Amino acid sequence: MSLPGLNQPFVEGSVETKVGNVPRVFSGLVWADRWGTIKARWGVGRMRYTIEPGLYALGSPNEQAPVLVTANYKMSFDRLREAMNGRDAWILVLDTNGINVWCAAGKETFGTEELVRRIEASGLAQVVDHRELILPQLSGPGVAAHLVKKSSGFKVIYGPIKSTDLPPFLDAGRKATPEMRKKTFTIRERTVLVPVELVSTLKWSLLILPCLFFAGGFGGEGGFWTGAMSYGLFAVVAFLSAIAAGAVLTPILLPWLPGRAFSLKGLTMGLITAIILAAFWPGNFNDWAGRTEIIAWFFLIPAIAAYLAMNFTGASTYTSLSGVKKEMKWAVPLEIGGGVAGLLLWLSALFVA
Repeated sequence: MSLPGLNQPFVEGSVETKVGNVPRVFSGLVWADRWGTIKARWGVGRMRYTIEPGLYALGSPNEQAPVLVTANYKMSFDRLREAMNGRDAWILVLDTNGINVWCAAGKETFGTEELVRRIEASGLAQVVDHRELILPQLSGPGVAAHLVKKSSGFKVIYGPIKSTDLPPFLDAGRKATPEMRKKTFTIRERTVLVPVELVSTLKWSLLILPCLFFAGGFGGEGGFWTGAMSYGLFAVVAFLSAIAAGAVLTPILLPWLPGRAFSLKGLTMGLITAIILAAFWPGNFNDWAGRTEIIAWFFLIPAIAAYLAMNFTGASTYTSLSGVKKEMKWAVPLEIGGGVAGLLLWLSALFVA
């Protein structure tokens, strides 16, 4: 039987079972766990923030203790064991390649085959006397309950969306209230998602920003450095503002922006940002070059913001897989077209005028 190792930092001893010693984990989170969460939120080592898949014991579970299933993304695992403080349970961790439950279900790494394989590999049928598994509700898209029952003999019970609702769910005889079945997407939940997307975007932006700054040196009539400190610096500010509009302000203000498509919401926020920046533009509206340059940013900023806003479709309750695919077919070509048009206009204002 394949069991996870005992040398993981959150493991404290083991529980003896018919298939061998199962690692015992404690429910309390220490500073290292919380620091790891902070780093993962900011995209630092995000895809390496994993634990070994397999069977774990929380507290002192016996043969009748519930079996809770989760992903091997450590943040998912930590939230589960923290929510079950003072409880006894078995935790079956699937190998989702470090992806959280919801996204892994969509990618089918938290799926029927992996669940059945992990049941067999852990020897779960010999560890517990019952034949029930409690899965997160958000794993539903990836798991066919009837196939799991047919292949392993275990019945799938979908628990609440939030791990914090597991104790009352279990106390109520494994019955969920309507509130436990409702997926919220509050401003706090949206804001928490911002850093990882922002850091990812800023990484490739570090290559673009110097190019914009130095290219701006060719604008105006006061010499290279005068142009760089005026037009180039404004270009840097405009580009960063486009990132902020798409990757920060759009998800935070999501319910209040018009339209259902994320690209449209990002476009709206981008246009608002472009209008605000135009008021502080250092150029001259009276000549052809000046008018062309500001028009260029009215193409570039909304295009960038709309594209970045679409990165949040997979984390939102506002979208569906079919809707996202449909949106991408028309939105991405328009975003690319707008971005290319804006870039050409900006370059022509600098080098041709």
